[in-house]
Amino acid sequence: MPRFFCPSARRTGETLDLPTNAARHVQVLRLQPGDQITLFNGGIADALPFGGEFEATITRMGRSEVQVQVGPHSPREREAPREVHLALGMPANERMDWLVEKATELGVASIQPLVTERSVLKLKGERADKKLVHWQSIAVAACEQCGRNRVPVVHALVSLADWEKTTLPDSRLLLSLQPHSQPLQLAMAATANRPVILLSGPEGGLTPTEEAIASNSAFVSVSLGQRTLRAETAPLAALAALTLLA
Repeated sequence: MPRFFCPSARRTGETLDLPTNAARHVQVLRLQPGDQITLFNGGIADALPFGGEFEATITRMGRSEVQVQVGPHSPREREAPREVHLALGMPANERMDWLVEKATELGVASIQPLVTERSVLKLKGERADKKLVHWQSIAVAACEQCGRNRVPVVHALVSLADWEKTTLPDSRLLLSLQPHSQPLQLAMAATANRPVILLSGPEGGLTPTEEAIASNSAFVSVSLGQRTLRAETAPLAALAALTLLA
């Protein structure tokens, strides 16, 4: 059954218009009145009930709008057993788009793009705002595809220095190539399924100064093995281990 993100879906029995993107997708799929779809509201805090998904029936198709009647609610969730928040120096070009999509499929709880000393992608102002909206829409589409009912938040771009001053989970892991880094498996055992913040650098990694700052902020350096992975591959490999092997 086709799935669509609809933050206004909150109560069984209500009739509502689908958001523009969802309505356009329904039109593309050539669905018709009477067809069944699934709606999820992303787990927004003021939704009643909170999270889960709804059955819905298309009741009217306009030129660009689609009206549905919300059916029964299911509390079904498909979240990872371990809550992992990903913070990373943005990779260049379209690799960030791909990373947001795959991280969402793997169950990431949130994504924090960071500006670091070696960041290739430089964003600020209106351009940064547009990218944020774009990345959040990628996360929504990935949830529609993979079956998640809670959309991970893609936070606004900040510098690494400013981000490290914010409140972070107690379990903090830094992907590093330093020889003293411990295997990720050992660090996983120490976190005992508690929420984890995973920090990963851009192309070329974090600088020694940045790694030292992270270490002073209680980040534990961890390794994924002897191979050097790309900036978009390493955090996904670690995320898969943390969420799927918890």
